[in-house]
Amino acid sequence: MCGALLKKLESYVRLSHSDKKALESAFAEAPNWVGARKDLIREGETPQGVNLIMEGWAYRYKQLEDGRRQILAFFLPGDLCDLNIELLRTMDHSIGAITSVKYQSVSSARIEQLTNTSPRVEKALHWETLVNIAIQREWTVNLGQRRGIERIAHLFCELFLRLSAIGQTSASECEMPLTQTDLADATGLSAVHANRVLQELRSTQVISFNGKKLKIHNFSLLREISLFDESYLHLHTEGSKFDAP
Repeated sequence: MCGALLKKLESYVRLSHSDKKALESAFAEAPNWVGARKDLIREGETPQGVNLIMEGWAYRYKQLEDGRRQILAFFLPGDLCDLNIELLRTMDHSIGAITSVKYQSVSSARIEQLTNTSPRVEKALHWETLVNIAIQREWTVNLGQRRGIERIAHLFCELFLRLSAIGQTSASECEMPLTQTDLADATGLSAVHANRVLQELRSTQVISFNGKKLKIHNFSLLREISLFDESYLHLHTEGSKFDAP
């Protein structure tokens, strides 16, 4: 039930058999479904648990009274939407589904029980939190310093590597259900500017689209265009170096 989460956590910390069993037990509740372009939870509502994305894509966003939207993060399978969210009395942002999303809501009490009984899982979840903070810092740099083409190219690099880490890429191809409006709202561009950037990236033949799939023909060039340094994703840390009983 939490295979993608397990893959990701094991890139941070090598988990033992008992660690994995404890993780599976904590996330053993029946899943929920929400349709594409619907909200899992809205700003102002009371959070009921920690949401784990199991299938599909979701996003964190803020929306102004006049309808303008800023996308703050994308959630992929295996992502936890704010590990300590139940500390909030009310949500200060919304979580929406891009595709149809299968997710599970787990109480903070179950998370606390898991981390109390499995110190290595607790360490891995701390890594997960730190990586999410690092991604947020990189998004701030994207909005504040990179040019339009650099912003979108950087986002494509990030999403491809995050999907690759959970086994959801095929060679140089991955799912890409984002609309031009989604890309614009995540990178601080207008929809027209985002369209021009996509045309430019296609014209250089560094990427192409086939339906809702992105194909990166030259990852090295895409990395160069976007000034991308993947170290902030911390994809290869303790998990590749240390074993567990």
